[in-house]
This record gives sequence, C-alpha cells and structure tokens, in this order.
Amino acid sequence: MMMNRLGIFAGAALAGFLALTAVGRADTMSYADAVTTLAKECGSDIKKFCNGENLGNGRIQTEKNASKVSPTCTSTLGSVMSSIAQRQEAQASAFKVCQHDISQYCNSVKGDGNILSCLVETKRVDNKACNQAITDAGWR
Repeated sequence: MMMNRLGIFAGAALAGFLALTAVGRADTMSYADAVTTLAKECGSDIKKFCNGENLGNGRIQTEKNASKVSPTCTSTLGSVMSSIAQRQEAQASAFKVCQHDISQYCNSVKGDGNILSCLVETKRVDNKACNQAITDAGWR
C-alpha cells in the first residue's frame, strides 16, 4: 500500500516538474476542467476499480487498486493535482506578489474583490510576476 502511494505521489511530482520545466510555466486548471479531464482519462479505471466508492478527500490516491490503474490515468491525476495546487498557491499569494501594483494603480479601491477587479481591468500593470500570478490564479 505504501509503495502505491509513493508511486502515485512520485508520478504527480514528476508530472508537475516536467510541466513546469517544459513551458517555463504551466497553465493552471479550474476545478471544472480538472473533473472533465479526470473523467475523460480515468473514467474507465474509476468504473472498473472504484465503482461505488467515495473518492473525495484524496481517497483516489490511496485506493486499494492504485497499482492496477492505467499509466495514462496515473499521469493525468498527477498533472491535475499539480495544476490545482499551482492555482491555489497563486490565489493565496497574488495580493502579496501584486502589492506594488495595488498601491500604484488601485490605492483608493477598498475590498479584496474590488482590488482584484481593478488589477485585472487596468492595462497599466506591467509587473510580469503580478500578471503571471493573476493568470495562474485563474482570474484572467
């Protein structure tokens, strides 16, 4: 069981690393796109090995039949998990990364949602890290 977990997590880490190094940055994935991708690439494996099981809260990674899952599904799961983690990290750090732009262009704006709208709508933000954080967070 522990080897199954290690294999899946190692695959996820490798897929994430390859995705990040291959293009310089990886596009992040929405939850809806993640579900669609997993259904397409893993649907038959889930039906075959996990029918009737609740796979929420990470259980898909620890399922007893993990070693029988197709390599395509295992790779897809790793890529999806990596992309979702990158999106969550970007959402958590965007305001910090964009602090200079917020103070320069949206200083009088109040409320996180309004500040975010200001950042997304202004064409003057030229900070590459800020623009990338907004994109990776899925807000643009």
